[in-house]
Amino acid sequence: LVDVGGQRSERRKWISYFESVTSIIFCVALSEYDQVLIEDNQQNRMVESLMLFDSVVNSRWFIRTSIILFLNKYDLFVIKLKKIPLENFFPDYSGEKEPRKAAQFIRDKFLQKNNAKLAIFPHFTQATNTKNVCLIY
Repeated sequence: LVDVGGQRSERRKWISYFESVTSIIFCVALSEYDQVLIEDNQQNRMVESLMLFDSVVNSRWFIRTSIILFLNKYDLFVIKLKKIPLENFFPDYSGEKEPRKAAQFIRDKFLQKNNAKLAIFPHFTQATNTKNVCLIY
């Protein structure tokens, strides 16, 4: 298990080491849709995650790899969505503040990156919910 989050400048160095993996667990915090990167305060975290996901899912190193996509922190996302509209950061979102629809919109943004047609298994999770985590693992 390798956490590559935040290693923006190192990605080209590590990606080839994972050529033979059969599955990748890709974790995204749904609640970060309104936040920016520490190292680049102009870059939205969700947009950055989408770009990283795009580079992973369409990489030549992973053509036989399945992806387990954890869209985590759903509980915090629900709370935040009441105060901070998703469309402020994703103008193409036209749904209301309905958490399920907003989460599905973000999930679909990730799935649309799958030009390589890999098997992707998305899950909405909240790591603080032990029943939810046990069900997935």
